[in-house]
Amino acid sequence: MCNSFSRRFFGAMALAVVGWGVLAGASSTALAADPGVPSAIATRGTLVIGVEGTYPPFNYQDESGHLVGFEIDFAKALTAKLGLKPDFKPTKWDGMLAALTDGRLDVVINQVTITPARQKIFDFSVPYTISGSQIITLKSNVKKFDTPEKLAHARVGVGLGTNYEQWLHTHVPTAEVRTYDDDPSKYQDLRAGRIDAALNDRLVAADFIKKSGGPFAPAGAPFDQQESGVALRKNAGFKAAIDKAIEALRADGTLTKISVKWFGIDVTH
Repeated sequence: MCNSFSRRFFGAMALAVVGWGVLAGASSTALAADPGVPSAIATRGTLVIGVEGTYPPFNYQDESGHLVGFEIDFAKALTAKLGLKPDFKPTKWDGMLAALTDGRLDVVINQVTITPARQKIFDFSVPYTISGSQIITLKSNVKKFDTPEKLAHARVGVGLGTNYEQWLHTHVPTAEVRTYDDDPSKYQDLRAGRIDAALNDRLVAADFIKKSGGPFAPAGAPFDQQESGVALRKNAGFKAAIDKAIEALRADGTLTKISVKWFGIDVTH
């Protein structure tokens, strides 16, 4: 009887210790998150991040199918500073901001250009890259399309719903704008002569032209400076936490190190 009681007593104590350990682990996970992180995210312990996964060198899949790129490394460093782990959700660009709006994503880290129109709907972190627009065309057409003004009446390929599409409609209204869900289709059409030129981020353009080995070339100098930040639903406290984490990554050299790894230069300021 005594031995049976002892086994039950110590067994219960062991279960209690395990239970307290689990609770303590859960609490420490939540407490590890920055106080500005929303409680639902802190409790979950992961940050759900929208990326295209088809936008090299910012975010794309390598030969093994793993997500890699500047923004993947940046997001991992950022979430570590926030006391969280990243949960990447590859999403088509034309539905990405809608997914952020309805809560399927916590943030978007996908070269989202900070614009006044977008700032009315979303909060943005401090910029983590500064770039500009670049015209890409065939080598034989560089002089023909080396300024934005020369895109008038030209067939120009852009990503659907991007700031490049909006910029063309506003600044070169006579351009024939062709929209695409992904970059490979756009460049296939450029190679085949179905469009005359394309617009993209200067850093993406430089990486694509270097790696493609094809008939493509940048036309003219970059224009229309763009700052990209982490997009999130309106939340001043969460934005402040993300800003603080980014500035910490800037101060300790992490941002520069990641940038040099992917671009050979610092594109973060």
